Amino acid sequence: MQIQDKIITSIPVFEVSETLKEAILFFEETTFSHVAITENGEYLGVLSENDLPCFEPEEGIEKFRFEMERFHVNKETMWMDVLEMFSRNEANVIPVLDDNAMVAGYYNLEEVVDYFIDTPFFKEPGGILVVSKGIKDYAFSEIAQIVEGNNARLLGAFISESHNDIVHVTLKIGSENLSEVAQTFRRYNYTIVFGNSDDQFIEDLKQRSDYLEKYLNI
Repeated sequence: MQIQDKIITSIPVFEVSETLKEAILFFEETTFSHVAITENGEYLGVLSENDLPCFEPEEGIEKFRFEMERFHVNKETMWMDVLEMFSRNEANVIPVLDDNAMVAGYYNLEEVVDYFIDTPFFKEPGGILVVSKGIKDYAFSEIAQIVEGNNARLLGAFISESHNDIVHVTLKIGSENLSEVAQTFRRYNYTIVFGNSDDQFIEDLKQRSDYLEKYLNI
């Protein structure tokens, strides 16, 4: 299944020329954080549920044109970037635009996280290793070579942090014994930021899932 299969079209889209009446009703009847606004069918931005106390039913959406947030993703956006967009904007719903800047639908945070958890990165047994190195010095090809050179499988990798020209790369490795892999990374001048067993990883994931449930008011 591709993440595009998770696009939902049941959430409404409002025109900037409309009044706030229906948008107010939408926020009062759902737990969604944002809703998309268009102008002549083209995406303009999103209204935030946080602004609900400022809304008056007979006022036009136009009044909030310059207060709208502008975040969105495209149909081609990768699922990791979709997750990042949710986190960066503290949203639980994100508009998805087509090639003509029209709203094709939305991604729901809960469904995207379910998609993430169904990937081998989460489901396959193994361990988590976080390594760091200078942004000009690391290479994913080298990282894969180090892992596979220790007869382990690289199940997934992504840049989890970038600061002061140092990147942190989070790896899911199909091996319970990470010590030899970690030692090899050190020989290649990588710093080991974090490493744990799959059991600890599952516990960490559970804690984050509990937080997510509270955030979504499930």
